[in-house]
Amino acid sequence: MATVHHWTGLEAKALRFALRLSVRAFAQQLGLAVATVSKWESRLAGTEPRPDTQAILDTALGRADASVHLRFETLLSEMTSPLTAARHRVTASGPRAWEYESWTDDLDRVVVALSRQNFTFADSLLTRWLSRFKAPELDEKGLYLFARSTALLGDLKRDQGAVLGPLSAHHSYAGARAIFTQLDIPRRVAQLDLSHAVVTEMSGKLELAARHYETLADDDRLSRRDRARARLWVGTALSKDGNYDCATRIMQAATRDFEDLQEPDDWSVAHQKLALARRGAGDLVQALHFIGIARSSGTTESPMHRVRLDTAHGHILLSDPATRDDGLRILDRAAQVAARYGLVHQLRSIEGIRAMSEGPTGSRQR
Repeated sequence: MATVHHWTGLEAKALRFALRLSVRAFAQQLGLAVATVSKWESRLAGTEPRPDTQAILDTALGRADASVHLRFETLLSEMTSPLTAARHRVTASGPRAWEYESWTDDLDRVVVALSRQNFTFADSLLTRWLSRFKAPELDEKGLYLFARSTALLGDLKRDQGAVLGPLSAHHSYAGARAIFTQLDIPRRVAQLDLSHAVVTEMSGKLELAARHYETLADDDRLSRRDRARARLWVGTALSKDGNYDCATRIMQAATRDFEDLQEPDDWSVAHQKLALARRGAGDLVQALHFIGIARSSGTTESPMHRVRLDTAHGHILLSDPATRDDGLRILDRAAQVAARYGLVHQLRSIEGIRAMSEGPTGSRQR
């Protein structure tokens, strides 16, 4: 999610282009005079909107969908980057203007495909560009798109459960981070650090992941939403490591942030995580209360979201002998969806829950 700490005419122009609006339509959307927008675009970085107008621009960007954010970041990277050495690196085999636009549009499609766990389609779109060009032949705009593609490939691998190794999420994230560091885009670097922490947690290094999350929760390079997510994931790592009460307190603080930010999907996920923390603490009444909130809130209906909710719900029901059969039935349903969409990591989690519920320590499984 793109954020702007301080707007100038340059960022405002990039936002208008990203929204694909004329000067007049953009002014109308913001509730401003056409002359004001025209002045921004003539002076670019040499003019700054008033504080109240800065807030209007914040709102316009915050309400935009993922495809607008991607176009905005791409345009802003092109408009603000130095055009010296990078341009000299471009060869005849580098992207042409129309290819940049096609590449950007394909990344929009990848974001949607990943949200629906359509991994085959997402992989084909990413491979199309990552196999066509090599980083040394790209200018800064091309490098930005290459890094975004590599980061999205990391998301794909992570969702498929490929966490470590040469063809893993960790490898892709490292490659994307190196390019964003080269391009001097600190927010993107911080987001990759957050993705690395997720991979660390998924690989079972819970204490290390919690430390990384805690650092990122106070990192000004990240948006407030990303910082709240980092705080939630501190709690998640602590909960998995058995520190349930501390995890609950941290997760509740993140939940309040998501409520203030009006992020219903993150708010729903936070309640799912809270439910598992209370299950771990043996407080099944609160666990059922929180999972009920998670199941009845949020707007996302992706296969991944359904599997995670059902896995958490089934996990809680398994903890009570009276609801054990219902828990197994819900876990079976989650496993079927996970298998259908290739959610390998989720399948492993479900299998682990089942196995531990049958052992002598099943009531304390994490």
